[in-house]
Amino acid sequence: MSATDLMKAAHITRTGGPEVLEYSEIPRPGITGTEDVLVKNLAIGVNYIDTYHRSGLYKLALPTVIGREGAGIVESVGEGVKDICPGDHVVYFGAPSYAEYTTANAKYVAKLPEGVDFKSGAASLLQGLTAWTLVSQSYSVQQKDWVLIHAAAGGVGLLLTQLSKRLGANVIGTVSTPEKAKIVKTAGADHVINYSHENVTEEVQRLTNNLGAHVVYDGVGASTWETSLACARRLGSVISFGNASGTVPPFTISRLAEKNLKLMRPSLFNYLTTKEEFQKYTAEILEMVAKGNLKIKIWKVYKLSEAKQAHIDLEERKTSGKLLLEP
Repeated sequence: MSATDLMKAAHITRTGGPEVLEYSEIPRPGITGTEDVLVKNLAIGVNYIDTYHRSGLYKLALPTVIGREGAGIVESVGEGVKDICPGDHVVYFGAPSYAEYTTANAKYVAKLPEGVDFKSGAASLLQGLTAWTLVSQSYSVQQKDWVLIHAAAGGVGLLLTQLSKRLGANVIGTVSTPEKAKIVKTAGADHVINYSHENVTEEVQRLTNNLGAHVVYDGVGASTWETSLACARRLGSVISFGNASGTVPPFTISRLAEKNLKLMRPSLFNYLTTKEEFQKYTAEILEMVAKGNLKIKIWKVYKLSEAKQAHIDLEERKTSGKLLLEP
């Protein structure tokens, strides 16, 4: 195999901690299907779901390159691709991305609009789509709603904060440090609770006149689950969308009847099952970014060879905003 047939990638042959990430040369992908788009990656998004794939919480066939989003320049396309051409600047979703090259399905490839560079595109796609569908589909945030966002200083948390404020809501964010509290306030949160020394439930009840939040967005999981149920108001909604602290334990569904709560565990992929859905939501997010209506906070850009460290920093909650890899 010649050097041109190889590429550098961060991949796994077994599941486990960050140490299972290997950085080495592997065969470079190509065009094998009519809807394939081969992209030379220039910016790669790091997301919490990548750690679930690496750890084995979410199963993937091994060996595999992990990662699920990136931005770059199109190298070639399959014969069935009509709206994407070689040389186009694009973002993509759902294909293994921790590599110099990725073959993506054209269904999940979108052109970058003017004003959005590769880093901003990669930083805004998966987390932006997650946040936008959470506030528009999982629960439709309305003016004057009280919205509680756990881990508000994270990548999705900061976007949820901004989008909820754009929709006219009263936003309460939870954080772990004074530094993160400042970041969340700058993003537009009306109130910030530092859970390292404040009782989240008591503070939410105080702020909402003992009514609770209309919706709780919980991407943390096990450690915040009981708090989320306690903070939701009668007829409120709890949207559980992540497992950063571990999976939510089994619970008795009749507990929801105590306040007639609605509970949802959405998957982003199920909002994007058609090309039309992906293009619609992606265009809306990228337009907000291009116009400056949605600020993307990039915490750090790591070299692709530093993917292991990126995972360590993410899981140790040392970060605020988006992490990127750069080949």
